[in-house]
Amino acid sequence: MKNLIFAIAVLSVLFVDAQAFTGKNDNKFQIGANFQNNGTGINVSYDYGFGENISMGFSSTYLLGVDDIIDADFADRLDVRARFNANLGNVINIDENFDIYPGLSLGLKNFGGHLGMRYFFSDGFGIYTELNTPFAKYKTGTLTPAETLHNQFTLNIGASFNI
Repeated sequence: MKNLIFAIAVLSVLFVDAQAFTGKNDNKFQIGANFQNNGTGINVSYDYGFGENISMGFSSTYLLGVDDIIDADFADRLDVRARFNANLGNVINIDENFDIYPGLSLGLKNFGGHLGMRYFFSDGFGIYTELNTPFAKYKTGTLTPAETLHNQFTLNIGASFNI
C-alpha cells in the first residue's frame, strides 16, 4: 500500500501543469553552483518577464572556493550582471515545462552572453543550467590569474523557483 501511494504521488508531480516561462509579469528566482577554472561558488539570479518572450533581470556570482595559487580578494571573487533573455520555450515547443533562453549580460567584469535552460517539475520548482562566456573583457592584454575569474567560460547549475 505504501508503494502504491508513493507511485501515485510521484506520478502526480510529473503531470502537474507547470510552465517554465509564462511571459509578461513572470518572476523567476534561481540559486545554484558556479563552476569555472580555478574557482567554484554560488550563483543567484532573478528574471522578470516584460513580454511574451522577453525577460530582464540580474545575476550575481560569488566564488567561495578559489585555488590557493590565486590571490583573489572580495572584488575578484564577486561579479554582478544585468541581463536580458529571449525566452524561446514556447517557440521551440518541446514541452511547456521547458524553457531555453539565450541572452546578453553586462557585468562588473565584462560584456557577455549566456545560454540557459530550465525545466519545471511543478508550478513553483524546477532546475536550471546556464553556460556563460565573455564577449568583451573590460581589461585588454594579459589578465592576472585573479582577473581571469568571471572572465572565462562558466557553468551554473541549480534550482529555479516561480515567485
